[in-house]
Amino acid sequence: MGDQQRGRGRARGRSRGGAGDQGGPPQPRAPAPRARGPPGSAGQARGPPPGMGGGPPPQQAWGQRTQMQQARAPLPQQTHPAGGRATHRSDAPTEGQGAGGLVGDNGSDPLGARRGNMRGRRQLHEGPIMRTRPEALPTKKGVHGNPVRLNANYFKLMQKPDWSLYQYRVDFSPEEDRTNVKKGQFRRATQEVLNGYIFDGTVLYTSARLNPDPLELFVKDEQTNADVRISIRLVRDVAVGDYQYLQLFNIIMRKCLSHLKLQLVGRNFFDAVAKISIPEHQMELWPGYVTSIRQHENDILMCCEITHKVMRYDTVLQLLNECAQTDHTNYKKIFQSRIIGSVVLTEYNNRTYHIDDVDFNTSPSSKFSKRDGTSITYAQYFKDRYSLRITTMDQPMLVSRAKAREVRAGMAEIIHLVPELCRMTGLTDSQRANFQLMRALADHTRVGPGPRIQKLLAFSRRLREKPEIVRELQQYDLGLAQNLVEFPGRVLPVEKICCGNGGTYSAGAEVDWTRELRSNPMVHSVQLSTWVVVCPNRLKEKAQSFIQMLSRAAKGMHWSIPFPKLQEIRDDRTPSYLEGIDSSMNVYNPQLIMCVATNNKADRYASIKKKCCVEKAVPTQVILAKNLDSKGAMSIATKVAIQLNCKLGGAPWSIPLPYKNLMIVGYDVCHDASHKEKSYGALVATLNHECIRYFSSVTAHCSGEELSNDFALGIVKACRKWTAINGALPDKIMIYRDGVGDGQLPYVFQHEVKHIVSKLGELYGDESKVKLSFIVVSKRINTRIFSGTSNPSPGTVVDDVITLPERYDFFIVSQCVRQGTVSPTSYNVLFDTMGLDADKLQRLTYKLTHMYFNWSGAVRVPAPCQYAHKLAFLIGQFVQRTPSAELESVLYYL
Repeated sequence: MGDQQRGRGRARGRSRGGAGDQGGPPQPRAPAPRARGPPGSAGQARGPPPGMGGGPPPQQAWGQRTQMQQARAPLPQQTHPAGGRATHRSDAPTEGQGAGGLVGDNGSDPLGARRGNMRGRRQLHEGPIMRTRPEALPTKKGVHGNPVRLNANYFKLMQKPDWSLYQYRVDFSPEEDRTNVKKGQFRRATQEVLNGYIFDGTVLYTSARLNPDPLELFVKDEQTNADVRISIRLVRDVAVGDYQYLQLFNIIMRKCLSHLKLQLVGRNFFDAVAKISIPEHQMELWPGYVTSIRQHENDILMCCEITHKVMRYDTVLQLLNECAQTDHTNYKKIFQSRIIGSVVLTEYNNRTYHIDDVDFNTSPSSKFSKRDGTSITYAQYFKDRYSLRITTMDQPMLVSRAKAREVRAGMAEIIHLVPELCRMTGLTDSQRANFQLMRALADHTRVGPGPRIQKLLAFSRRLREKPEIVRELQQYDLGLAQNLVEFPGRVLPVEKICCGNGGTYSAGAEVDWTRELRSNPMVHSVQLSTWVVVCPNRLKEKAQSFIQMLSRAAKGMHWSIPFPKLQEIRDDRTPSYLEGIDSSMNVYNPQLIMCVATNNKADRYASIKKKCCVEKAVPTQVILAKNLDSKGAMSIATKVAIQLNCKLGGAPWSIPLPYKNLMIVGYDVCHDASHKEKSYGALVATLNHECIRYFSSVTAHCSGEELSNDFALGIVKACRKWTAINGALPDKIMIYRDGVGDGQLPYVFQHEVKHIVSKLGELYGDESKVKLSFIVVSKRINTRIFSGTSNPSPGTVVDDVITLPERYDFFIVSQCVRQGTVSPTSYNVLFDTMGLDADKLQRLTYKLTHMYFNWSGAVRVPAPCQYAHKLAFLIGQFVQRTPSAELESVLYYL
């Protein structure tokens, strides 16, 4: 939970307060991923519109909501002024991420929910499917644990045994470069010949073999009335499981979803009719479905997941008005900072757009050129096309830029949007901090296993009973199974937790050892002699009372915390805290500094962390004043005591690991909060076989992607640090890499893995001496696993049926979730020369989920991976500089 105290468990449904600094700002959700909207037209530049170019603010706000917006009824999809089909940007991350408007229901990974990129959707590859499963691997199935029968949110896709797919080459004479024109001509020419097909302008895929071969068809050009010859010739038969084979199934399924009268918003379908209104918070919740069809171990399966989208009532114009009322002099800058990078929804065509800029020189009264060469104002266009009357004519226009491929497909490069007609999507930071709002959303989105299964089966029935869908599937000789797929799994045994003085205790069936932790010695305690508490003088008494409570809590864990030096400051301004830190360092040179913050202002928190992580190189703890004497203050004190020990180099517990001289590495990336093109990659590696000492390294890179060329150099640094402590290089290295989407796997394998092996080969003297496993970790996935109508037990492993045949992969449910549906974690072994079999890899991975010291229970990913996320988030969101090397051997980022 990092540097915040939430008072709730990190897994929803668990009442324990999360560990971490007990103050600091709320960790904001990552911005929604970029997604493209329908084409538009660039307006002509003009002077500053009335009321926007300086002078006194207008007497009235920038207009009122239109009658259309009051109704909030999405219209059928339309085409924007410049015409052409649009691809969509998705503002819909998967469960647990609120930036794009989705609210999850599993609640089991609040730590992993704030990323710079969305990685939850399993995207189809734009090319051949990458195979990472070693040819010599005898089996990827484990055997350890108790067998159990499970279900998942997958339906088997039924097809006839003789089902085939054919690939054709299509040529046009005269040649045509515009893809949308070629698609239109092809559609008119083949309407009597083909029923179902995929055509991208050059390549055709169909399940019916055409006769004769080659086939020539003729059609009239709609503009010139000239004859166009279309030549179609067979290239090859597509094998079962190929990318194109599966792509056709996904396109067919999306057509079927459109027959259910669902609204396409972004990339996903939502049921506007079944929307849930939350008027007290000015928003509504749309239920929807996410489907994906892939070739799994034995069958082609369709993954179906229930999702929700938050639809807000407020418009961008209202946001503009709010910015002007806040500071009319600088409203343009404020408005740009809040709207650029966000995703908006236009109700007139029900599409989402990523906002790239604001054009203050263009307004609804500006003109643009239509395709027929005539000019028209935006206001008149929307009145003629959608019967919408724009009431505020001096509002600036929003700008969304199309991608190069979208421009080639016929979309206008610049898309102008009217703020009055754009609804905001997602949740703001203040809304996420609103406990009542989040609870109201969770009441509807946190769906338990039993109700979720019923919803999935009802969705399957709708697909199988709708006549239009039945006819669509019959064209391809396809069908959908009635029931969820069933498969075998295993539940790994409960782990033993090691404490100080050689003692052990059980992690428990629900992997919760909080009670035992409070009354047993920590496995390694660091002597704390000098530390400082910086607090405003009006909070002195509360701080002293909490320190006494902290000392009692530490004493129960056999650790002595002396009374600190108290550094009083005049007020709670950021400069006062920085002055107090400087004074403390100069006078006391403390081992650790605790700051008592009056509230969770992000700028103050960032300044404290920058001062102590970069300039002074001292571990810091930030705690909110409200937690000093709250109802759960003793529980908070216990967690703070644990954290103070960890930040000094100690460890509260350990897990017995079967391998000596094994270094485990976690790696993750977080984008810079203020410079989106800049990212920070964080590497955390173990320094002993008990996994209680860690090395960390942070590097900045400006690609804006979650890929880093500095990864290999960080591994080499960690190996040298290991050697300095243990006297020899590690025999084996296991790397858990987070933040990788399916489309990035080829790059990660070709660049990161090979670069790491090469650098380690130089370090070890020969690449053959490098014993390495590289495992990609994916948390934000759509797979849900059920044990009957309940969540599966912690330690549940799945390595068959729903895994992928081209991968060395498995799923693990490591945490306990009492509310909602638990979300498993997917592990994909991308490279392996360690020689451990699948069973040992699975068991070791599960053990490592118990080693995250911020939580007295198992987390969703191995501890080094979670530590890497914590470090990357701290640096990317707040510090935004490379931390001091003096802190690289302590967990200062907890």
